[in-house]
Amino acid sequence: MAAAVRNFVIICGGFTLKKFICAVFSHETNTFSPVETPFEAFGRFTGGAGPVCGKVAINAYQGTNSPVAAYIDIAAEESAELDFAVAAQAVPSGPAADSIVDHVSDAVCSAVAKGCDALFLDLHGGMVTEGYDDPEGELLRRIRAQAPDLPIAVAFDFHSNISSATIDNASVITGYRTYPHIDTYETGARAAKTLVGMLKGDVDPVIVWRSVPLLTHLNKQTPSRQPMKDIMDRAIAAEASGEVLNASVFGGWPLADIPHVGVHSVIVCDRTKMADAEALTDELTAEVWKRRDDFFFAVEPIEQSIARAKTITDGPIVLADHGDVAGSGGSTDVPVVLAEVLRQGLSNICAGPFWDPATVGQLVAAGEGAEITVNLGGKMNFPNIGVMGTPLKLTGTVKAITDGKFVVTAPKNTGMQISLGDTAVLAVGDIDIVICSHRHEPFDLGVFTHAGIDPTQKRYILIKSRQHFRAGFEPIMKDVVMVSGPGICTSDYSLFPWKNVRRPVYPLDPNLNWKA
Repeated sequence: MAAAVRNFVIICGGFTLKKFICAVFSHETNTFSPVETPFEAFGRFTGGAGPVCGKVAINAYQGTNSPVAAYIDIAAEESAELDFAVAAQAVPSGPAADSIVDHVSDAVCSAVAKGCDALFLDLHGGMVTEGYDDPEGELLRRIRAQAPDLPIAVAFDFHSNISSATIDNASVITGYRTYPHIDTYETGARAAKTLVGMLKGDVDPVIVWRSVPLLTHLNKQTPSRQPMKDIMDRAIAAEASGEVLNASVFGGWPLADIPHVGVHSVIVCDRTKMADAEALTDELTAEVWKRRDDFFFAVEPIEQSIARAKTITDGPIVLADHGDVAGSGGSTDVPVVLAEVLRQGLSNICAGPFWDPATVGQLVAAGEGAEITVNLGGKMNFPNIGVMGTPLKLTGTVKAITDGKFVVTAPKNTGMQISLGDTAVLAVGDIDIVICSHRHEPFDLGVFTHAGIDPTQKRYILIKSRQHFRAGFEPIMKDVVMVSGPGICTSDYSLFPWKNVRRPVYPLDPNLNWKA
């Protein structure tokens, strides 16, 4: 029996008590990545092994910069009972098993079956499992089959590949407007505001959607700079002025070999303003297509990038190795850029975190102060791009050993607790190398400061990140050099064995003629 949307009838202090349900389901899947995504990985930010729910989930997310934190607050503001059905969030990696889709769907659908007034979802939009190229759409399809009239609000990551299944089964959709993602709470609040207006009968939202067949480069997507900046600014202005209820532009998640990859415009409007919404989404997507060649990043040889960094005198200088990024499904164990830094004799550096649990174990066993020789990284092979892992032999001193835990103070994921797992610092001359047991993209100074390293006092900061590092490191850095190191996050799309991506798609099909 389908669960009906209900008007909660418990009267408390003169107002009608409503019931809301919220859930988190988030994983950015690099379909080419060999890094596995076990069920237990979906306990990111909650400190558990696998998904959690209820008070444990609320305690992990409440007061943080996240969409679901906004949902928690809106429930309190509306004096609504809140059921946190499930929180399942994992660090980006390769495709997960389909069981995680079943687990999350069952948890949400079971909660909905008990009756509710609205559902608020915090989803990624860039997820792929072994059997589903659109897990978020599948989740929404299952919910909608059970509750055909349930108001459903969804906040998506900027790196979302939006599908027709998502559009057909959601009531309200909003997306992050920043990269680094520092407006995540705001994105949830925008979705919640519109859905609450729907519940109160103030608006009758409908969704207008366009998908541009374009594989952008992640280094060129950010709304803080062109070519995306004024496209996103136009969407923001349209929502702020009341031209539409919500306006979102999604840069897409290009490291997914699936049919609905692309750049997407999603407009939520009142049913009476469909024509305005259609015109806006055509305007936005036409401008994206017009600028399509501006969304590609020019790769520079590593040797040239490091040599150029040597000529910059005022530090700290961030060396951003963007080919091997945990936040894009990379292993973060490729030591090639570090090897080039050593070869060219750069000094006064902090680097990492490198993912190498085996080496961490050696350092912990040796103890602080011990001199030790290790083979750092290179444990992971990348058969999809023909790259084999090669360790880097280093001799140094164990400078620190930590549990890898710190709380984010940067604008991205503010308030979340990060766990790098057992972590150690290997000092090789005046280079402090952070080596960890859990993969993590550095977007907060805590990756270094928790281990006693002050990055503000370093000339160079070598990190594996392409954009998120700016959230925490931009305030202290004097310059940045983007380094195209090898790895499964490469900007060279010719290396990938595409099989399932939509065709035609630009630039794989350079003669494509597309119109909004």
